[in-house]
Parts: sequence; structure tokens; C-alpha cells
Amino acid sequence: MKKRNDKNYLDYIPVRNPNIEYESDENGRVTVLIEWKGFYHRIAQKFFHRPRVSDIKLDDYGSFVWLAIDGAKDVHQLSTELDARFPKMEKSLSRLIKFLEILHDNRLIHWKGEK
Repeated sequence: MKKRNDKNYLDYIPVRNPNIEYESDENGRVTVLIEWKGFYHRIAQKFFHRPRVSDIKLDDYGSFVWLAIDGAKDVHQLSTELDARFPKMEKSLSRLIKFLEILHDNRLIHWKGEK
């Protein structure tokens, strides 16, 4: 039987990974910089000309959420701020949760109390 997933994301508090660097331009757009370390990444850099640092450019929504994450606001508060900033955004809560899941899966954020 399939396990039921009873996560209530509204109570989770996202915290940015302190090892991840980012830049913000004059328009407020965020670029997350990820440095690739380790043996296999060095091989890929040397033989396949992969970059040592990847830059991930976030759109307006992602940039707003990234800058709003401060380690104190829970997902519900972020959702409220996102709705206030982008009132015409459709399915904002589900999009926010999916974005935070992607950030978490890629170790760009973690949930407060998790380690």
C-alpha cells in the first residue's frame, strides 16, 4: 500500500544554504552561482569543458522568493508576500511549493530544524 504524504508545507521555514553565492542585478533579478567541486566534476571540466561555476538566472518570481527567504518566514508568509507582489499570478501557492521543493532537492535551501 502506498504511504500517504502528510507534509504541511505552510509551516515549513526555508533557510538559504550559506555556502551558495548569489548576485542581484539592478532590476532585482537574482543569479545563483554554483561551484562544481569533486573528482568527477574536475574530470568533466577538464575533458568535456564543463564550467567550474554554473550561473542559474532566476525569473522575477524566483528572484522575489529567493530574496524573501530570510530563515524566519514560513511558507505561508512567503505565499502571502508573493500574492501581494504578483496579484495576477495563477496557482501561486502550488508554484511556490514546487519552486521550494526544487531548491531543496538541489540543496540550495534546507528546512529550519532539518540537518
